[in-house]
Amino acid sequence: MAPRSRPSVHRAVQRGFTLVEAIMVIVILGILGAIVAVFIQAPVQGYADTVARAEATDEADLALRRMARDIRLALPNSVRPVGNGTGIEFLLTRTGGRYLSDEDEVADGDVLSFDNPLDLSFSVVGRLTQPILPGDFIAVFNMGVEGADAWANPSPNMARVAADAPPIPAGTQHPVVRLASNPFARAEPMPSPDQRFQVVTGPVTYQCEADNGGFVLRRYSHYPINAVAALRPANARVATLAARVADCNNVFDTANVQAGRAGLVILSLALRTRNDPNTVVRLVHQVQVDNTP
Repeated sequence: MAPRSRPSVHRAVQRGFTLVEAIMVIVILGILGAIVAVFIQAPVQGYADTVARAEATDEADLALRRMARDIRLALPNSVRPVGNGTGIEFLLTRTGGRYLSDEDEVADGDVLSFDNPLDLSFSVVGRLTQPILPGDFIAVFNMGVEGADAWANPSPNMARVAADAPPIPAGTQHPVVRLASNPFARAEPMPSPDQRFQVVTGPVTYQCEADNGGFVLRRYSHYPINAVAALRPANARVATLAARVADCNNVFDTANVQAGRAGLVILSLALRTRNDPNTVVRLVHQVQVDNTP
């Protein structure tokens, strides 16, 4: 019998990367990564800077709009500076209207008396657009001068709504307002030529001040009316409007705030961006103040 032949066996030889080849690949990838990073860094940094500036701009714009809205609601001739351009204070109004007077010649009408200090109520002519609440103030013909200054303590032209008086909701037709006292009735009364009154909720202060090594913009409210402006009113409700303020110089320019019937307040707010404290965004806003009492 012929012997069987054995099948030939071919073994495949497996071969991997050598250490030199691996090191060369790593070096090449590092070089390519560095080249790509050089080209990508500038656009990425530019995008981050743009986002940071946009964020600071939005924050400054929101703060300026909030301050402008309140300043437009200030009681005529009540805006006054606080500090050296670092703050502003005014009496905030909620609504206003016309009070019933003898000149209206309404039979049995509840007029606002300027000669009887015991007469503690008056009727509003027309419909209220905003409510009148207990503790609010009724201001009449505030000229910001002696004898007609709402900041005086006590003020001769501002009376408080009685604390136990019922709230008068918005939309009420010809409501009757009850006062705690009647300072309008005095030896030399100063009624409004147009029978106008304003409802004052209280004083408001916007102040730029130092905080933790930087500067912030804060709003103070719900504190007593003081004859002299204070940098930080005591017993006030405090809210922060803007952080990262660059500086507090000339944030509020009130030089022309009492220029006739239409004053002007200039607001200038500069904020630093989050990613670069050396980059500053500054916005300037002008607010017209109606000084017609």
